[in-house]
Amino acid sequence: MYNLFLNIWNLLLEISPFLVQGFLFAGILSVIISKNFVQNNLGNKHGILSIVKASIFGVPLPLCSCSVIPVAASLKKNGASKGAVTSFLFSTPQTGIDSFMVTYGLLGPIVALVRPFIALISGILCGLIIYFFDPNYEKATVDEEDSCCDDENESKIKKIFTYSFITLPRDIMKPLLIGIFIAALINIYLPASIVENFIGQGFISMIVMIVIGLPLYICATASIPIALAMMGKGVTLGAALVFLMVGAATNTTSIATMTQILGKRATVINLISLILISLFFGMIVDLFSISIPNLDHIHIHEHTSYINYISAFIIIGLAANTLLSSIKSKTNTYDNSQKVIHLKIGGMSCNNCIQKITSELESMGASNISIDLKSGDATFNLDKDLQTIQSSIESLGFQILS
Repeated sequence: MYNLFLNIWNLLLEISPFLVQGFLFAGILSVIISKNFVQNNLGNKHGILSIVKASIFGVPLPLCSCSVIPVAASLKKNGASKGAVTSFLFSTPQTGIDSFMVTYGLLGPIVALVRPFIALISGILCGLIIYFFDPNYEKATVDEEDSCCDDENESKIKKIFTYSFITLPRDIMKPLLIGIFIAALINIYLPASIVENFIGQGFISMIVMIVIGLPLYICATASIPIALAMMGKGVTLGAALVFLMVGAATNTTSIATMTQILGKRATVINLISLILISLFFGMIVDLFSISIPNLDHIHIHEHTSYINYISAFIIIGLAANTLLSSIKSKTNTYDNSQKVIHLKIGGMSCNNCIQKITSELESMGASNISIDLKSGDATFNLDKDLQTIQSSIESLGFQILS
């Protein structure tokens, strides 16, 4: 058990400085390349150029395979072509400025540059395939929320830091910590002989990585420690990149929602295209024998700087804040003097929306607050008249549906 915790701590020390920088740069990009900016440039756009632009806009955005769905649905609502939506759906979750920084720190500058390039090209190729083979939307629909609930009067500096150290960590912290934990388990308990005897190298290992990564919910940043741990056991860089592509771009939830947005035919075409493209790039990377820094650098450091320790404690603090916020929103503090209120709220598109509504309800004295982002269902205890509650929520820019 000691070795497990030591491995987790060493990996956290290695990853934290790049993660903190990535969070900060992601916050800056969230203001420079906002969702509104993306929608204005891609909405009501058709043709091959829109597919290329969608992939270009998607690469730096720090959105995972689930959080990209509301933006893609909004692009569809605003008239973007099916190819452009597809391109955005596949290029965006594969990488982002936060994952770029972590990739640079753990896998080196060459892989850090190769990864967004592959995300860009794969997004364009998947979009072009849909453009030529299934260009028209089916009647399938999905709840299409508007862009995230930004306060237009909020200063840009506040927006940057709110996104960097509240919104983004809340979205990716859980899968990130799970990814670090899985990587530590692989480092300690997975014998290299299993990789040699059962997973193998080259093409076979790439197929295994696809089977593992396709249904798995893991963000672009969280997938890096797992890929690194697998490489430490003998998996090739090409196979690891295959995992980084399909693991970040898809999961069972995003596949189901993609079916609603693009239709069954397009989803099947997209998944087959992504698999073939990932295999192609994986084999190309292995063919050119691209190398990464010595994997031993993940183990105990003699020259770990204060920056590593400070950054690690920052990440621990962000993780604790995320955990406490989650517990607080689910804590049962029922008060018999309060009425149980059930509402259906429309207009929510991210965890920041839930936080806004929760803060407003808490300021009114509500307790036992539970809000589901996907369904819009909200339940809480509050001894106030319904009209006052509805007015307060609507003043934030949301709608009461029932």
